[in-house]
Amino acid sequence: MASIIILGAGLGGMAAAYEIKSALGHDHTVSVVGDGPYFNFTPSNPWVAIGWRKPENIRIEVEEPLRRRGIQFIGTPAEQVNAAENQLRLVDGRTLPYDHLVVTTGPRLAFDEVPGLGPENGHTQSVCTGAHAVAAWAAYQRLLANPGPVVIGAVQGASCFGPAYEFVMIVDTDLRRRKLRDRVPITFVSPEPYVGHMGLGGVGDSKGLLESELRKRDIKWITNARVTAIEPGKVKAEELDAKGAPLHAHELPFAYAMLLPAFTGVPAVRGVEGLTNPRGFILIDEHQRNPKYPNIWSAGVCVAIPPVEATPVPTGAPKTGFMIESMVTAIAHNLRDELAGRRGEARATWNAVCLADMGDTGAAFVALPQIPPRNVTWAKVGKWVHLAKIAFEKYYLRKMRTGNITPVYEHYVMKALGIARVKPPARPAA
Repeated sequence: MASIIILGAGLGGMAAAYEIKSALGHDHTVSVVGDGPYFNFTPSNPWVAIGWRKPENIRIEVEEPLRRRGIQFIGTPAEQVNAAENQLRLVDGRTLPYDHLVVTTGPRLAFDEVPGLGPENGHTQSVCTGAHAVAAWAAYQRLLANPGPVVIGAVQGASCFGPAYEFVMIVDTDLRRRKLRDRVPITFVSPEPYVGHMGLGGVGDSKGLLESELRKRDIKWITNARVTAIEPGKVKAEELDAKGAPLHAHELPFAYAMLLPAFTGVPAVRGVEGLTNPRGFILIDEHQRNPKYPNIWSAGVCVAIPPVEATPVPTGAPKTGFMIESMVTAIAHNLRDELAGRRGEARATWNAVCLADMGDTGAAFVALPQIPPRNVTWAKVGKWVHLAKIAFEKYYLRKMRTGNITPVYEHYVMKALGIARVKPPARPAA
């Protein structure tokens, strides 16, 4: 009997727990190590941040649904992976041995890389975690009491741009409903070389589509932006040209600001030679397996993926929910084969699917595969996307509560969009 530990209880970790347990059955033990008792549905954080959801609406306690599926849950964070000894040390001093480790931690939020960035030690808000969304809602209520300029976007090195676009549109929608929009100038700031790049080199006509939405909402934007510092009530940013040379210096006043940070790997895995790249992301081969430690697997935001293309201001490649589930499926199949004495050769499809809410409408983007050239490139805007995301939130949380291991994005989103899975060409090594 083998012991499989899944490190991380977010979107990737919960999907991995259910799917791996289903693939392996009762012959092997599956445990999940998380940070606290809850699963938080991260895609709904922007709604919490403006009061459209309460925190308890988008989270569940995971121990009971996991237990019903025969999966142990440990709600104590990890302190260090000892890959050479096949051990995981927790912050409370316990050491857990494993035969296989699946790393699905998500990222460390690198607020420290820009002076004044972040909700804890800085002057800006975030929607990256449930706690950040709650703090953002408190700050947003102060804005409603005393309206003023708003700055929303992402800083250099960011790789997850969808929530920034969502949040700027949602804030615009909410302020219009409250009849306050005329008192709140909004500026969108991004390291992307153009609106709609999203770390993917664009998806279809995402540039024109999103520029049109920003114009209709009277939202100004600055791209190729490198945020140099944030002071109380002021964002300092350099706008670069296409060659990376300084073009304009901006000082943007704000009464409220939400800027997404760059990501790194979490401290528990950083510094393990051969396990991570210099930024702390897990190195994997085409089968989601670490080359140096073949009993360590990884899926989700914590894996090392090279940028789709070089940009004047650094941007990273996003990992969407459908891509993460495809990684998890590959790991489950490979673990099943490895434990049966066969070499696991399953590969993730690495397709990108994104449903972005815009408050009263939405945008859907599909890139098959994520890294160009692509077999399918598709982008659409419509109220149906907004409604689909609401329905999907309820559907996903119900799946997590019941422990249904069906890959949610594959069977819901792809079916809804009428798009078949397409196996991509070989991708470059991370």
